[in-house]
Amino acid sequence: MTCTAVMTSAAAKTQAWQHVAVPAQVRPQAGLNEAVAFGPDLAWAVGTDAVGREAPGFPLLLRWDGTAWQRQNLRGVSWQGELLSVAATSPSAVWAVGRDSAGGAHLLRYDGKTWKETRPPRGVVLTKAVTGGDETWLIGSRDGAQVLLRRDGSDWREVPVPPGSVYGLHILAADDVWAAGADNSGAAVSHWNGQAWQQTTVHGFPRSAVSSVLAVSPTEVWAGGTEGFVGGPPGRPIPPLLVRFDGQAWNRVTVPADFGAVSSLAPASSGELGWVSVARSQKWGPPGSNPPLVPGPDFLAWNGQTFTEYSEPAVAGEGESWVLRLTPVPGTATVWSVGRADGPEGTFAPRILRYG
Repeated sequence: MTCTAVMTSAAAKTQAWQHVAVPAQVRPQAGLNEAVAFGPDLAWAVGTDAVGREAPGFPLLLRWDGTAWQRQNLRGVSWQGELLSVAATSPSAVWAVGRDSAGGAHLLRYDGKTWKETRPPRGVVLTKAVTGGDETWLIGSRDGAQVLLRRDGSDWREVPVPPGSVYGLHILAADDVWAAGADNSGAAVSHWNGQAWQQTTVHGFPRSAVSSVLAVSPTEVWAGGTEGFVGGPPGRPIPPLLVRFDGQAWNRVTVPADFGAVSSLAPASSGELGWVSVARSQKWGPPGSNPPLVPGPDFLAWNGQTFTEYSEPAVAGEGESWVLRLTPVPGTATVWSVGRADGPEGTFAPRILRYG
């Protein structure tokens, strides 16, 4: 069964996504991976800068003060590498996950005053921090096997992992967690009730996977990723995948893009689905057009019934984004998108966009 969402007219748009400058102190060859926001005047973004052909780059941390993004010094952090993820339960409990040039894991914590490195779980290569419902979880791996960890007081405790791979989490409570990923059959979503996972293959197509999940209610859950493919030349475009659970079954939702990846889902202030980002979005052009593919929408706004398409603004000297990670600003209609975009002559550049 397919759930089809009809596009609204472009004339219905009243606002647009705007480009927001990164600080001048950010060096060339930089990129952003994730952000977390607390309100109109406070947000954090993490990534890396000064990446070269033989240089691993340096951890990059930016702070939004309500007017501009400012680069933050990470005193005591001397390793080269990248900050991969950031999440928080409050402005005084912010976590950032990093990895150095040798593959070592790093875990940083902000207490409302200073950032400090804290000991990461032993033997775990960390990839992502996720918070929600006063919970803090980490995604990582140990000896090639995936690991999930939950903050329990002052320690990290392992949680069983559902079959396959987990790429994203939506945490409502310690006993109410949704995981997006893939199993041997295709894209999979799992639910944790505090004791065990219940997993469902939401799209049984080879190599399909979902990386983002948003639980609105027990009868409305969304997940997004890529459809996957069988055979074909390397680098062929892959269709995006968006699925929705209605309390009984998962249904495919049609998006106005033929190729690309649903890279992020963001809730509206009501908790309902508000935004979908589609990285490297493309559509088939009119018959006989050359090239055959034309740019598709980068962002889709959902009003409960239909999608409205939005494109990212053009940025002088740069190409399109190939990472789009959404971060809603609590209590407002504002949404951030951070990532990286094509730069001149094969380089890449950090990209920050804002709606509202």
